[in-house]
Amino acid sequence: MKKQRGFTLIELLVVIAIIGLLATLAVVALNNARMKSRDAKRISDVKQIQTALELYFNDQSSYPVTATISGTCLSSTNGFAAACAGTTYMSIVPTASVPVDTGCTAAQNTYTYVSTASSYTLSYCLGGITGGIPAGPHTAVPGSIQ
Repeated sequence: MKKQRGFTLIELLVVIAIIGLLATLAVVALNNARMKSRDAKRISDVKQIQTALELYFNDQSSYPVTATISGTCLSSTNGFAAACAGTTYMSIVPTASVPVDTGCTAAQNTYTYVSTASSYTLSYCLGGITGGIPAGPHTAVPGSIQ
């Protein structure tokens, strides 16, 4: 009688199928973790911008009235501008990443700042529930994230 060496074709196919299933599960879990990471970063960015705006308000007695904040700095002399001058509250204002899987429109995937001298709104969008904040578009105002 001959001794059988190696694996049968069925055994190899079963092992390949199991490896494929495990790889699929790993990719799905990784994508979910990436989405949660992006949303946590957005919440962190918004809180940092709010802190810088409150510091600005404490020194200047008003909020900067500017249409664009992304990729700029926040300073006492220039407000939101490309170059910082005077006291710098935030050297680089963060920009929102634009993931495809959030369900937000391209316009909602940015940080939008609208201000009067006495108040502001900072709009942003989340792809999933983060820290008790539901998915979708949101607005931050002085003292809170809504």
